[in-house]
Amino acid sequence: MPDAYERHLVPVFFRPFAEDLAARAAALHPGRILELAAGTGALTSALLAALPGASVVATDLNEAMVSAGSLREPRAVWRQADAQQLPFSDEEFDLVVCQFGVMFFPDRPAAYAEARRVLAPGGRFLFNSWGPLASHGFGSAFQTALAESMPDDTPSFLPDVPHGYTDPATVTADLTAAGLFLADAEEVTLNGVAESAASIATGLLTGTPVHAAVGAREDAETIRAAVIRGMTERLGVGPVTAPMTAMVYTARGEGEEGA
Repeated sequence: MPDAYERHLVPVFFRPFAEDLAARAAALHPGRILELAAGTGALTSALLAALPGASVVATDLNEAMVSAGSLREPRAVWRQADAQQLPFSDEEFDLVVCQFGVMFFPDRPAAYAEARRVLAPGGRFLFNSWGPLASHGFGSAFQTALAESMPDDTPSFLPDVPHGYTDPATVTADLTAAGLFLADAEEVTLNGVAESAASIATGLLTGTPVHAAVGAREDAETIRAAVIRGMTERLGVGPVTAPMTAMVYTARGEGEEGA
């Protein structure tokens, strides 16, 4: 999964937003950065480029992602870690940052409380989450093609998880429960550029948990071909471009509202 994720999805989905988050991080001038759910290091590299004097500790729950990320971005310190039980001291970091990871936390208030715990006074928690699936050109085309190919048993991973945490009011409530104050929330739409619709289909079919639902079937190759065909019909042949929308949040400890 890490190889397919890195090859097909990172350049299209994650690198554009990594540059956006890294620019926002640089404006905060942190010296010590903790990254949660770092994956294979798209944001990690962008942070180190934007903040060459900062130290970055990159973490992920998935050991395979940590291994892949440490090879691709050795300038950071990599640790396997559960965001809900961080193995770090209180007030150890100036910035905690997370790109498209909070949607996967089983207990978000618990993870947010851990982020608050490890933040130094005046520190910030910066993260983003995908908007509704309909606002993601690649994801919505994939899910439609998948539903056409598997009408009776369509995997719901995309709408339920990556695109299942889209209400700013819910995010605000989770932050408040963790003792954090939402300082800013901004909707951001960026374009992704892929080498082909087939590349995106391959990435989502093999680099995400959709792989488990499709790969175990006897007709997996037939489904894969149908999804690629359906996505190509919607997005076009050759290099394809589509808009992708996310919400970007900045939070800080309660009692620091004017800081």
